[in-house]
Amino acid sequence: MFKKVLIANRGEIALRGIRACQELGIVPVAVYSEADKHSLHVQMADEAICIGDPKSYLDDKKLIKAAKYANCTGLFPGYGYLSEDAKFAKLCSHNKIRFIGPTATVIRNMGDKSEANRIMEEANVPVLPGSKEPLKSSKKAAYVADEIGYPVMIKAVAGGGGKGMRIAQSQSEFDSMFGQAQVEAYECFRDKRMSVQKYIPESRHIEVQVLGDSFGSTLHVGERECSIQRRHQKLIEEAPSPSIDESVRQLIRETAVRAASRVAYRGAGTVEFIMDEQGKFYFLEMNTRIQVEHPISEMISGVDLVRELFIAASDERLSYKQSEIKFEGHAIECRINAEDPDNNFMPSPGMVERYVAPGGPGVRVDSHLYAGYEIPSFYDSLISKLDVHASDRKKCIARMQRALNEYVIDGISTTISLHRKILGNATFQLGKYTTKFLDYMSGEKRKPSLHDLMVKNMYLSTAGCYAGE
Repeated sequence: MFKKVLIANRGEIALRGIRACQELGIVPVAVYSEADKHSLHVQMADEAICIGDPKSYLDDKKLIKAAKYANCTGLFPGYGYLSEDAKFAKLCSHNKIRFIGPTATVIRNMGDKSEANRIMEEANVPVLPGSKEPLKSSKKAAYVADEIGYPVMIKAVAGGGGKGMRIAQSQSEFDSMFGQAQVEAYECFRDKRMSVQKYIPESRHIEVQVLGDSFGSTLHVGERECSIQRRHQKLIEEAPSPSIDESVRQLIRETAVRAASRVAYRGAGTVEFIMDEQGKFYFLEMNTRIQVEHPISEMISGVDLVRELFIAASDERLSYKQSEIKFEGHAIECRINAEDPDNNFMPSPGMVERYVAPGGPGVRVDSHLYAGYEIPSFYDSLISKLDVHASDRKKCIARMQRALNEYVIDGISTTISLHRKILGNATFQLGKYTTKFLDYMSGEKRKPSLHDLMVKNMYLSTAGCYAGE
């Protein structure tokens, strides 16, 4: 096991890494930008190193320099930033620092949408109809779209987290949608390669948590329903999925394990699927890192996923066999963002004047907030993850409603009020929702406004797609 590990991230996921280190007897070393000098992860780490301006979390050379300065032999990337950057993972290896995640080869292959689809087809994992090779010109992409039929999803090959994605409903709007997605893809990933896939309008987004080690063991830790989304960004997740029957549940879990085994996956990762109205599912992508919503899988299984991630990265065997993982009850996560849902989701950085976290049985809060903390304007708006667990879904919803009512974050606007509305919605409570849920709940479907594009550009220019989900 590692003696010292660099926590190469910020916010709640940095705290998660620090806590895992401390429980494993590892010395956690935090890095922080000038904008984060008062952040909680700086205060909780055993050591902390300032790496410069707000963009420094994206500077691979600064992170390697910090790790070597502190004599760290491991680096925990969390999610977002450089967590799925194959070049960074390789750079760590060259500097004799173990990247706490999969190998650079796996990150590269699964991060390339076209290559990932090819590998999945070889593993007999169902893949959506679409382009077989990366596309750079709208003319060639439009030809693929005409072949598979509209509507289509235009996606950045190197993308993730809803960035570099557009839906084209018809041939007449394809060129403009392709151009928008490609510009965003380059701003976020410095990569103009695109893919085109068949788009399923009334779909459900279901992902399976997987674990693997260097000894050939690959297992799943259940599936999560992630269909409550706003512009391809997840808002609420629950485990297990309420929308599939047991036969589909077993099949999708087995398929995810087969997919992860095919690439000899090491660490904690997620295989994501799109499911149509008939219950057929198709490979969407593989996230080669810990996910934002991992706590709900931990709550229903009792498996500490970050601990297992550290164990796998240190070339030890996973602590579990598949038969030893038992699932109990239901769990829901609400992502709390510093945004105003009543004002077009305007970002709301600023001073947290009062902070009271909910508690009680089955309630977990992962957050870096405290009263008096100044939320910087430079980073993604995720400020807290509220997770609850109960013996069944109905009780879980009631518990989440209670927890949301207890949660107090004064001084800024948050999405707590939106989550209350969603949890109280009859369609949500029935568990019959799709990725279109938020459109239907709000009663409108609209294109991004000029304000939305300005906000997106602000985040891209300052943070480089921090959340990545």
